[in-house]
Order: sequence, then structure tokens, then C-alpha cells
Amino acid sequence: MNEPLKLFADMYTCMYLQMLIIIPLAAGVLFFAIPERFQTVKGILALATTLVTGYLGVALYSADPQMTAQGEMLSRSCMALLNTDLLQNAGEFLTFTLDGLSKLIILFISILALLILIYTLVYNRTARVSNYYPWFLITLGCSYGAVLSDNLILFLIFWGILGITLYKLIPGKDEKSSAAAKKTMILIGASDTIMLVGIALLWRLTDTLSINNISLETNNILTVTAFLALLVGSFTKAGAFPFHSWVPDYSETAPASSVALLPASLDKLLGIYFLARITTDLFIMTEGIQLLLLSIGVITIITAVLMALMQHDCKRLLGYHAVSQVGYMIVGFGLGSLVGIAAGLFHMINNAIYKSGLFLSTGAVERQTGKSDITELGGLSKAMPVTFIASLVFAMSISGVPPFNGFASKWMIYQGIIDFGSGEGIASSLWIVWLGLAVFGSALTLASFVKFIGGIFLGRRDPAMAKIREVPFLMWFPMAVLALLCVIFGVFATGIIIPKLFTPVVGAFSFNGLWSSSLVSLLVLISIILGFLIYLATGKKKFRAEENFIGGENAEKLGASFPAPEFYKTFSEFKLFSRIYERAEEKTFDIYDLSKKAVFWLSGGLSSAHTGVLPGYIIWVCAGLIIMLLIMI
Repeated sequence: MNEPLKLFADMYTCMYLQMLIIIPLAAGVLFFAIPERFQTVKGILALATTLVTGYLGVALYSADPQMTAQGEMLSRSCMALLNTDLLQNAGEFLTFTLDGLSKLIILFISILALLILIYTLVYNRTARVSNYYPWFLITLGCSYGAVLSDNLILFLIFWGILGITLYKLIPGKDEKSSAAAKKTMILIGASDTIMLVGIALLWRLTDTLSINNISLETNNILTVTAFLALLVGSFTKAGAFPFHSWVPDYSETAPASSVALLPASLDKLLGIYFLARITTDLFIMTEGIQLLLLSIGVITIITAVLMALMQHDCKRLLGYHAVSQVGYMIVGFGLGSLVGIAAGLFHMINNAIYKSGLFLSTGAVERQTGKSDITELGGLSKAMPVTFIASLVFAMSISGVPPFNGFASKWMIYQGIIDFGSGEGIASSLWIVWLGLAVFGSALTLASFVKFIGGIFLGRRDPAMAKIREVPFLMWFPMAVLALLCVIFGVFATGIIIPKLFTPVVGAFSFNGLWSSSLVSLLVLISIILGFLIYLATGKKKFRAEENFIGGENAEKLGASFPAPEFYKTFSEFKLFSRIYERAEEKTFDIYDLSKKAVFWLSGGLSSAHTGVLPGYIIWVCAGLIIMLLIMI
């Protein structure tokens, strides 16, 4: 491309970057002026806005990577008043980067936001959230801004606003949802404060706030502290152990439209995006950091999936699985290899697809039945066939069943772990531990989704739900599209998806051994066809059917049933797990609850010091002055 054409293309790229952020933010602010009784109108206008930003996101995906200082361009155009430059020196801060990673995240933010918004046009008629669409668009604009920001302060501004929108998208309709919203706000806000400390350390060490211009080795106390401070922000946003406790609470109490948008998709994309920046751009990982990431990754996988096994509320169950899946992504980045990073990014995208689909499915079930407790559901497969098939695809995807997308990305992680074992050091020598726990977590995931699918869609249907029907087209269409993406991303993983989407981000890499997603898919299809032919050849009448008995009585005549969750009580009764589950119920592992108790204990101690006796106050004042003098000296 010659120089004039390149300059012209760069100018349009800069303009698209501005519009991608400004359009949804401006529209979101303007929508606050539209009364809530016109919610359908607001939804249609929000859909139009999302389509425009989606087009811009797709257009940017094909643009050349570049870094632009938007402040300088804005200063030359519209940001001058009375010959005064309102954005003087703003180019130093309003700097955006468009590279392979940011383009990938923008593309899937656009896709998921569009599908979720279509779903809400019907869903939000019953599950109302005050000013949902304005906050939705502000969330969208700030998500784009965070992903594109090269300046860490600008990034933190967008990142912090997303914490506010997360809080506003959960209605405080009762004490439980209000508590979940407050908990989310406090944890996210606290992590943002810790991130600010990390950014300040980076400024002190490098004298720059540009992500592209920082690359520090984690070999001293200051760089390790900065790394850990930024890691807290990434882990809290993504929902990783031990900063995960807000995710299941939010998932249980918030509407499906809010959960599918943030904890299930956008928060995961943004949290893992920042983890990618931390581990591949801002810092050079040492063996100790790798060991830390791999340990946190497998702990997140196992602890969260064990908690998911015990849940009766389907949304809370999915919330714990949203946490568990983050562990696989952390393991991928902890490996530090090209295969591991690509696998972490691939699993991040796959998780956003099937996890948002699962929350949309539970939202559909809850809308039609008014229930989210698995023990109160069952037999909905015939009444809601599209929701059932989509949920089944999502469940097999998250469980790592071939040929779906979850299997493809998990297989890459397993392969990355095996390759990692050929290296030197403690982290590499423990490769069998990382692999075993990752595979074990996948097996437990499958077990819990047997409960999920069986408890909601299979078994006997309550006669009171005889009139339940499938949700409207605008609700099941997004679920069908997401289910189709699960199939496409699994079947064509090695041939199309990985080379086209992820290799340009991380660089060229090769797989060891023989694995082809298309071949695996073909073998699975052949086995299904052969099984069906054998079934037809042997004859349906040769299968014996017997009546069910409970306590010696015919279960059918009694109308009795055995809820799916009851089979999983044995996990909580194991000696190895029983005490852990008891501690978990007491919130012993909840960092929010522990912090709250510590604050109350400290405030109680300080309160007891206020005796109302003048000599006591004089002693405290003198002690404070002495401490200040010692610090100043």
C-alpha cells in the first residue's frame, strides 16, 4: 500500500476507533431522557446502536494494527473553544492500540452484545431493570474503551465505570439482591484501588503509562508487587479464586439478561484480556510466577466445580461454573507457551459463547415457569424443545465433550501442559498434577451438568406446568445462534478457527501428536450413525421396560419422584469434602466476608477506645504525634 493510501486508511481507522467508543456512550447517556414506559422503543434504538457499533467492530477487525493518539486528532477537530485547546497534551493519555488481541476481543464483544440485546427485547418485558438499555450501551462503550486503551490511566477509567454498570444492572428488588449488588460493588471497587497501586509502581519504575512500552522482569520486590496488584484486578473481574465470591451471588439474584452480558461474557473477556496483557506485554514471567498462576488456576477449577455440584438453584450453579472455567484460562497463560496462550484465549472465547448461552437458557426457563430451583423443575424437554437442545449443546460444550468447542480448547490446554512437562523447574516437574486436576475438573463439570439437564428438562413434569410452552422467537434465536457457534468452533477448530482467529494474535505454533478437530467430529458422527443403525436393527421391542418402585410402592401410581440433586448429596458426605462444604457454607473462604469481619473487629476495637474520658483522649493524641514524628524523622 502506497503512502497516501496508508494515511487515508489510518485516518478512517482512527475515526472508527472514536465512533466505536463515543456512539454507545453518547446514546446510553441520551437514553436516560427517554421515560421507562417506552422501554420497547429504547430497546429497538439500543439494537440499532449495537448494530452500528458491531459494523464498526467488524470493520476494525480487518484494519492494520496501529497505535493512535486520539487526543491530538480531537484537538485539531472539534475540541477547541474560543481559541483555547481543551485537550492540551491529551494525546499523552488518549492513546489507543489496535492489535490482534484487541481486535479479537472487540469482535466477540460485538457479537455477544448483539445476541443478548435481541434476547432482552422480549425478556425485559417481565424481568425489568431500571434503565437497562442506557446502562447496557454505557457498558458496551466502556468495554470497547478498556480493550483499546494503551494508557493505563485511561484503561482504569473505563474499567472503573464498568464496575458501576455492573452494580446498576442488578435490581435491588429484595434484601438478597441488594446484598449481592453491594458485595459486587465493594469487591470490584477494592480491586480497582489495588490496581491503582500497581499502575503507580509501574509509573515509578518505567516513567511511562503505555502498555506497549512496558516490559518488566518479575525479579524484584517492586515488580512482583506491581504484578500482583494488577493480577488482583484481573482475577476479580474474571471471577478467579479467591476473588470469585461475587459471581455466584450476582448470578443467582440478577436477571439472566444482566448475568449473560457481564459475569458470563464481557467480564470474562475483559478480565482475561487484561491477564493476557499482564503476562505477555507488561511483565516477563519467572518460574515462581508461573507456579503461582498454575496453582491458582487448578485451585479455581476444582473448588468452584465442587461447589457447583451442591447447588440446587440453576443460576447459582452456573455462577460457580463461570468461576471454574476461568481456572482453565489461567492455566493456559501460566504455561507461558504459544500453545498455552492460544488455548487460554480460545477457551476464553468458547466460555463466553456457551456460558452466556446457558444463562439465556435458564432465563428462558425461569420466565416460562417462574422457578430456578432444579428440585422444582423437570420434564421440560418436550414443552421447550429449542431451549432444551441449545442447553444440551452448551452443557456438552462446557463439559468438554467432543466435537464441541469446549473440548477443542481444553484439549489444547492439556497438550500445552504435557509440552510444559518437558521443561525444567518445579512448575514443569508438577505437570502431571496440573493435567490430572484439569481433567478431573472437567469430569466433575460433566457430572454437575447431568444434574442440570436431567433436573430441568428430563424426568417427570409437574402437572402444574402442563401449559408451559417454548419462549418467543426473539428469545430462542440468540440461543440457537450461540449453540451453532459451539458446534462450528468445535468441528472446525484446527482447520479454520485457530489459524484464522488465534494464530494472528499469538504467532505461529504447531501441535505435537495427531489431532484434527474435523477428524474427531467425523468419528463422533460415524459412531452416532452406527449406534442408531444398531438400534434400528435390533428392534425397539427387544428392550425391556420395568416399573419403578420406591419403598416397595409403584412410583408411577404414587406420583413420586427423586429429584436429580439428591444423587449428589453423597459428595458432601465424603469425609474429605464434608468439612470443606461446612466451612464454605459458613463463608470461611469468602474474602469479602473475611474482610468485613476484620473491618468490624477493627472498628469495634477503635470504638472501645472512645471512653469519653479526657485523659484517655490526650494519651491517644500524644501517641499519634509521637508516631508521626518517628515517621517523619
